Amino acid sequence: MRLNVNGRDIDVDADPDMPLLWALRDLAGVMGPKFGCGVAACGACTVWIDGQPVRSCSEPVGGVNGRITTIEGLSANGELHAVQKAWIELQVAQCGYCQSGQIMSAAALLAAKPDPTDAEIDEAMAGNLCRCGTYPRIRAAIHRAAAIAKAGG
Repeated sequence: MRLNVNGRDIDVDADPDMPLLWALRDLAGVMGPKFGCGVAACGACTVWIDGQPVRSCSEPVGGVNGRITTIEGLSANGELHAVQKAWIELQVAQCGYCQSGQIMSAAALLAAKPDPTDAEIDEAMAGNLCRCGTYPRIRAAIHRAAAIAKAGG
């Protein structure tokens, strides 16, 4: 089957029931999405399908119709996404394992709500777990990313 991943068409020989996560990592060599729980509860595997965040560990690859964006495809023209800039500026990551999923969910939130409230951030990010407990920095970074994006960066 053919997948469009980060703007490139990639042919993968996968069982249609294979989770998208494994098709991306094992067959397409896209390593950004991480395996965390396997039941769509932690968010480490978050990717976008046509701009909507999806837990790739529970999405059958055979049902994917649309453009897949992973953390590797979030940047455009060599420029980091505002969320990535804010994450670096505020040093959000500790161990970093969950961060690609956190960033993908945060970027999707800002695409839908360019200036979210704390409550909207908490609601949108509730499905992304961080064992290191960097939630206050994640929220601060989302606010910072909103400001960066508003300023055109």
